[in-house]
Amino acid sequence: MKILDCTLRDGGYCNQWKFGYENTKKIVAGLCESGIDIIECGFLTEKIKHDLESTQFNTIEEITNIISESEREPQFVCMINYGEYDVEKLPDCNKNGITGIRIAFHKRNMKEALIAGHIIKEKGYRLYLQPMVSLNYSDEEFLLLIQRSNELKPYAFYIVDSFGVMKQQDLIRLFYLVEHNLKKDIAIGFHSHNNMQLAYSNAQALLGISSKHEIIIDSSIFGMGRGAGNLNTELFLEYLNDNYKTKYRLKPLLIIIDEILNQFYQKNYWGYSLPNYLSAKYNTHPSYAIFLDAKKTLTIESMDEIFSMMENEKRSSYEQQYIERLYEKYMSVRDCSQNHLNELIRIVSDQNIVIIAPGKSSIAEKDKILECVKCENAVAISINHKYEEYECDYIFVSNLRRYRELNKEDYGKCIITTNIRSDKTYLRVNYEELINNIEAVSDNASMMLIKLLILLGARKVFICGLDGYSVVPTENFADEKMNFYVNKTRFEEMNEGLNRMIERYSKEVPMEFVTTPVFVHLNTEARDA
Repeated sequence: MKILDCTLRDGGYCNQWKFGYENTKKIVAGLCESGIDIIECGFLTEKIKHDLESTQFNTIEEITNIISESEREPQFVCMINYGEYDVEKLPDCNKNGITGIRIAFHKRNMKEALIAGHIIKEKGYRLYLQPMVSLNYSDEEFLLLIQRSNELKPYAFYIVDSFGVMKQQDLIRLFYLVEHNLKKDIAIGFHSHNNMQLAYSNAQALLGISSKHEIIIDSSIFGMGRGAGNLNTELFLEYLNDNYKTKYRLKPLLIIIDEILNQFYQKNYWGYSLPNYLSAKYNTHPSYAIFLDAKKTLTIESMDEIFSMMENEKRSSYEQQYIERLYEKYMSVRDCSQNHLNELIRIVSDQNIVIIAPGKSSIAEKDKILECVKCENAVAISINHKYEEYECDYIFVSNLRRYRELNKEDYGKCIITTNIRSDKTYLRVNYEELINNIEAVSDNASMMLIKLLILLGARKVFICGLDGYSVVPTENFADEKMNFYVNKTRFEEMNEGLNRMIERYSKEVPMEFVTTPVFVHLNTEARDA
């Protein structure tokens, strides 16, 4: 039995593979010191240009630079996603560096990937076959792949739980197919993800089965990996030491977590979550869950409905344009209510509109807001919340979760978008007509309301409580229950998007900030124009 650590490769989905050159060397050295059997150093790819901070490499020589010498020398491997690197360019294997190459491929690329595997073997490398989403193969297809693998004679053949969906019975069924049909001198590997919190128990179950093959279990330090992450190296090594009398050393891994990986974890959380659970439930690529969760506009029930709408052939590979279209389709369902539209058009065109977003300034500068809304010809609309300091004329809501938080007696003054299912509101407006083309803020509620007001012919808009986003989430909303957490880069993208949209909309309707925004601004030249 051997452990393969894939922190530097699978963990890279959490930080765009930017571990940093010195950190990468420390991680490799720590894994060597811990006694890990196989260390995966990253991706070999031609999709991006390598830099020293990254574990996405263009050449084998670049990988060799991070490999450190140790008393107990492990195997060093890297991964190629089929189609992202021309294996003909591989140099012959140098036994002092990378000695193994894992080739990952989807079912549709099986034939071509096996040909590439043959070339990898000819160049002297140990070949690891990684058929992604192994559960997508029928028994007949999997047996055919095993037969072809026997002809190729790789070092290892893997069962790959790409989406973290395998129950124990699924794993055992596939394992026995491999156990009884794979040549005994080929190792059986297992690569898992933790969407259903089963990576640890599945790995234990696998080792509990008597096998004539060498077994390789994949894991990553701190479970670092896309979405729900992977089997935790440090936890599984402790289990092995306690139950199989192995002598792995945990302290080097704990130091890596404390000194290096914690900083990445705090910037971009990975681990179990309900969106990741749903992606596993529907056997879909985890990036779909990441996309939907990042919107911060959906309840879990809504995400569940979107996953159920997906076409089966779209589930295994991530297509951002596809999920964007599906998201917009879902949010736009239901026809618009026209009951009070004419009345609202008249009000908007005759009055000064005061919109009140839920930023902290809505409370800190409430005196400015109260002075503004009490002026003659002022109509107040709060956004995604009931403004407790003043009884607003309307509440604009584009988020189902926020709608549910309102008191039912307030529904009658709500202007809602069509993604929200309710017939008790003042007006329902088409969600799709109000979004913009800047992804980070495409359905930001404040921008949607401003666009609605423009479409209705507003004469002037006064903006309150629209502060932008701090990287410290607790500083963003007057009501702490509205806080949400994304990484620093995402907050920066959202602020940039808000500024661009405010500049764009200010050319279509006069706008004025009443409260003091922190991260957004109004271009006075654009406004005056």
